[in-house]
Amino acid sequence: MRYASFDQFLQDGAAVLAKGPVAVVMAEDAVEVDTTLQHHLNAGFVQVLLLCHEAIAVGAEVEAKVHRITYDTHADTALVGAVNRLIAAAPGVWMYYCHNAEYLFHPFCETRNIREMLAFHVEERRDAVLSYVIDLYADDLDRFPNAVSLEHANLDRSGYYALGRTDPANPNHTRERQLDFFGGLRWRFEEHVPPACRKIDRIALFRAKPDLVLRPDFTFSDEEYNTYACPWHHNITTAIASFRTAKALRTNAGSMFDIRSFHWHNSTPFQWHSQQLMDLGLMEPGQWV
Repeated sequence: MRYASFDQFLQDGAAVLAKGPVAVVMAEDAVEVDTTLQHHLNAGFVQVLLLCHEAIAVGAEVEAKVHRITYDTHADTALVGAVNRLIAAAPGVWMYYCHNAEYLFHPFCETRNIREMLAFHVEERRDAVLSYVIDLYADDLDRFPNAVSLEHANLDRSGYYALGRTDPANPNHTRERQLDFFGGLRWRFEEHVPPACRKIDRIALFRAKPDLVLRPDFTFSDEEYNTYACPWHHNITTAIASFRTAKALRTNAGSMFDIRSFHWHNSTPFQWHSQQLMDLGLMEPGQWV
């Protein structure tokens, strides 16, 4: 189904938001749009929304399975603004958001779908899931100038770390069960990345509720949503395998001529499997075994 605007979708597509989980994919360009949509359809989302410019081409077979909404993807805080409007329109519904060329992985996703994972998470009285955005990059930038290749994707197997998240109201205090996570290309090439964009944590899976607001740093107005675990034990976390940072570093004029390769001694081929992410400590199954 196609909608000419976000307003039209909210007016005519209300039934789409009646049951989740709903995946929201914002396509900033034409890179790997089809594979991103198909990946999240395969993951078990009940509905998949595509926010994109009208010129973005999508394969007919994939487009028939999603709800395409014409949207200005390059406006300031475009994705955050869309998610907040969806929150207001569909309280109680589980949602997920990402960009094109980003792929969600959850523990045991090869044999268990996202609905099963969220059902378990709800039993643990949790309304949000922490995601780590793991940078992917092509192993040969001469062959793949935009750094995107699903068949030749690499990731960093080490170099990740966390710092206590400071409470803005009390700079000498860190928030309980909240951390800022860093690593990947944003850490290795931080001179090309604005400080506000260097974190790799994102609350990408959550249950909407009245007055909930997603902030530009991908945290929520309800601080409990921003915690990595409940007070009693570890909870499930997910990973978003993302070419977005590599793509940006290779296409932005300020960095493209300074970077000849993303490969280093801690690069390893990405296996497109949840077990690899868990083995590397980039995803947590919690009590879900």
